[in-house]
Amino acid sequence: MTDSFIERPVADPLPPGSGGIACAPSARTLWIGADGRVTTIDQTLLPFAYRTFTLDDEAACADAIRTMRVRGAPLIGAVGAYGLALALREAADDAALAGARERLLATRPTAVNLRWGLARVADRVRALPDAERAQAAWDEAARLCDDDVECNRRIGLHAIAWLAEPLARARAQRRPLRILTHCNAGPIATLAWGTALSAVFQLAEQGQPVHVWVDETRPRNQGASLTCWELAQAGIAHTLIADNAGGLLMMRGEVDAVIVGCDRVAANGDVANKVGTYLKALAARAHAVPFAVACPSSTIDHSTPSGRDIEIEYRSPREVTHVRGCDEGGRIVDLRIAPEGCDASNPAFDITPAALVDALVTEHGACRATVDAIAALNEGKGKFAERRIQG
Repeated sequence: MTDSFIERPVADPLPPGSGGIACAPSARTLWIGADGRVTTIDQTLLPFAYRTFTLDDEAACADAIRTMRVRGAPLIGAVGAYGLALALREAADDAALAGARERLLATRPTAVNLRWGLARVADRVRALPDAERAQAAWDEAARLCDDDVECNRRIGLHAIAWLAEPLARARAQRRPLRILTHCNAGPIATLAWGTALSAVFQLAEQGQPVHVWVDETRPRNQGASLTCWELAQAGIAHTLIADNAGGLLMMRGEVDAVIVGCDRVAANGDVANKVGTYLKALAARAHAVPFAVACPSSTIDHSTPSGRDIEIEYRSPREVTHVRGCDEGGRIVDLRIAPEGCDASNPAFDITPAALVDALVTEHGACRATVDAIAALNEGKGKFAERRIQG
């Protein structure tokens, strides 16, 4: 794994062709450099420093996923796919294929896109001779990335259609559309465009004023560090809020819709997303604010019956007892915010029951979060959901 700093203020647009995300949300967040190596952005340093690094082998891919240098369900799936391709360059027999897949899968248990990406590559190469597997896996990983870009663009278009009524009200009142989001589901969580934020970026490109309420997203602060950074680069109005402020904003009528991403959707429509999402869904329902989950159809796990069957990842208690920031000297530091020796629990995700989800917005359209609607979507028969579930 090789790192390289780009020495420029991260709030400035990056130069064209740099490979990194710039003001255009369609810029790739993972790319193959001129040297043929997989390159991406170290998300643990944003927004304080912009560093790219290369993923040279399976171990580097696994470490990047585990340490959250790369994060976001679609991007994790892509890095896992390339990790498997890189592993097959070293050994490509069936035992090596199975071993590499299991090692990569063990890095993050909740996001289903990792399992999906690994399965897609493994299925592509399984019937091939060992000598052909590495190149076929590499090509399949590249196709997976291309597919993700188009998938996320389409998610944004369908989300805009789902937002028709709030958009009409905002235009009639001559004010911005006001979206609340939780965690980071923008371009750097995917290959491009993002999921929950795809509609925001596309509306902004169309000239529609948008304002985003950004949850800080404790304990890792992905909203504060990543979502605010992305929106600032694109020149989209946004306000950072404490995680517990969203309910008050909804009560006051200052939120037109809530759109979040997710890491897994169970077959019954229950949603696993960053911890804190459940509370936003409860507040949205209490105040009749539309609540949507934007995700690629690959995030819907038909093998998991309900949210009770989703394994919740628990991360280090240190993420709760300490906070990362940038001091006045420009150094990135971790500061303790709890008494020394304080016990802490750190579930990374929670489960939002399907009954609180007004729509699942995928690349195929929007559907209700019900068993029948999800099954129809899986068969290519999904229809735009109504803004709210009746009854």
